[in-house]
Amino acid sequence: MSLTQDLMSAANPEKAPIYQRFFKTGPGEYGSGDCFLGLTVPQTRGFAKKHSHLALPQIQEHLKSKYHEERLAALLILVEKFNKASEEQKANIVNFYLKNTKYVNNWDLVDLSASRILGVFLLDKPKKILYELANSKDIWEKRISIIATAAFINKEKFDDTLRISEILLNDTHDLIHKAVGWMLREMGKKNQSVLETFLKQYYKTMPRTMLRYSIERFPEPLRKQYLKGEI
Repeated sequence: MSLTQDLMSAANPEKAPIYQRFFKTGPGEYGSGDCFLGLTVPQTRGFAKKHSHLALPQIQEHLKSKYHEERLAALLILVEKFNKASEEQKANIVNFYLKNTKYVNNWDLVDLSASRILGVFLLDKPKKILYELANSKDIWEKRISIIATAAFINKEKFDDTLRISEILLNDTHDLIHKAVGWMLREMGKKNQSVLETFLKQYYKTMPRTMLRYSIERFPEPLRKQYLKGEI
């Protein structure tokens, strides 16, 4: 069976409406119009593994699907291909990813692909594209820009996380606040003093959700000091 047929055969009509509510697919919500089959991520991952041989043109067709799980499977296949690719093939995969960001259009799709493809590729390369994405009007491109830096954080390279966080400090969307806060928290796990230096400059003006996420791992007395503005 094809990837689409495999996904369809495992569809769960009872779970699909639950996912549609969870991923905010109603009119005017961030996932407006997205459709779900009701598969779990492990199920989708299993089908992606089965079809990991697919070429980029086939992956693109699946990325264009109206079904969220099919787009997720396509991205998981892309991550798998990237991991096994030569440097030249990796560059092609990254270009493909950047040309298709309009289909990477929910937070889980971003979070399972951005750092694993774009972030890893850019580790030893110029990061200009991340700043272009950070300044995009598209919420998902902005989220890609900050989540991609998880790959740098893993290598204890923090400059781009900090600079992109500064760009996104005044963003109005809750999903960007959460993404930035999450990456700041991950950075803090590696080096709390770097995080605190950043927070001391911005914690009184950054969105509350961003602050809460970034200080989640702090000792409770210190966390409360930040929340009360007493640092």
